[in-house]
Amino acid sequence: MGRFKISKQDTFIDMTPMSDVMVLLLTFFMLTATFVKEEPIKVNTPGSISEVKIPANNLLTIFVEKKGKVFMTMDSPEGLRKLAKAMNEAGKLSLSDGEVEAFSQAPTFGTPLNVMKSWLASDVKNELLTKSKEAGIPCDSINNELKTWVSTAREACGEGMNIAIKADKSTSYAVIKRVMDSLREVDENRYNLITALKGVDD
Repeated sequence: MGRFKISKQDTFIDMTPMSDVMVLLLTFFMLTATFVKEEPIKVNTPGSISEVKIPANNLLTIFVEKKGKVFMTMDSPEGLRKLAKAMNEAGKLSLSDGEVEAFSQAPTFGTPLNVMKSWLASDVKNELLTKSKEAGIPCDSINNELKTWVSTAREACGEGMNIAIKADKSTSYAVIKRVMDSLREVDENRYNLITALKGVDD
């Protein structure tokens, strides 16, 4: 007897629903993703076994690079915008609306108040922060503008604002202590120290 031959049929899979799902997922992730701003100031943080997470919202971060220069940023353009307007109202700055907007888009800032306008007008802001001799927020006994920035940020952003210090592991303790003393002098006694997580056996 002859064998029956079963004719093979091509399997057709309609991928249209799958493409719809992919588009929906892509849209979801784009709308919910938090974009991390590039930090022009490179800080190599010390290691720690602490797993306490730093608050992600309404956060004022103070950077201290290895040479001891101090820089700052906030987690959102809206926070920076509030800070700039509050500094204007306090008479510490006299920024135009355009300069306030430029300030709100800066990933990091750190210049003496008297050169802030010229820094905002520059097209190479990040290079000035890393290479200019004038870069860095003054934080010494003669001229401590860090206290002005922090206290004004507190007034602008409210009691819910969190503060974090991110210092390079090569920064001298004297500089870190000066920053912490500045915070204490404006009654900011609660803040986080940002470190890199390391193993217990490291």
